[in-house]
Amino acid sequence: VQLQASGGGLVQTGGFLRLSCAASGINFRIYTMKWYRQPHGKQRELVAGITGDGNTNYVDSVKGRFTISRDNVRRTVSLQMNSLEPEDTAVYYCNFEAYQGRYWGQGTQVTVSS
Repeated sequence: VQLQASGGGLVQTGGFLRLSCAASGINFRIYTMKWYRQPHGKQRELVAGITGDGNTNYVDSVKGRFTISRDNVRRTVSLQMNSLEPEDTAVYYCNFEAYQGRYWGQGTQVTVSS
């Protein structure tokens, strides 16, 4: 099982980034996929999730700015982040949970400068 995240970077306030996570070794379409983030020195928090059939949920702080999506054929989950704010600065992780445990991507750094 592997989750490979990409797409982070440095952007100014109000800018945008698109994160992607490619999964391998799993029956991708059956799992709810999630994006978490962890600001430096703080706890990891759930940002957004998407079920296998496309139902989504978001933490209040990103509603209206972030959009999670998935491609079950390509086995990818993406996070489109618009109107970025300095408070969005964090390492972002893709994730899914199976009965064997929780699986994490390697994390990708997003830095929003003011």
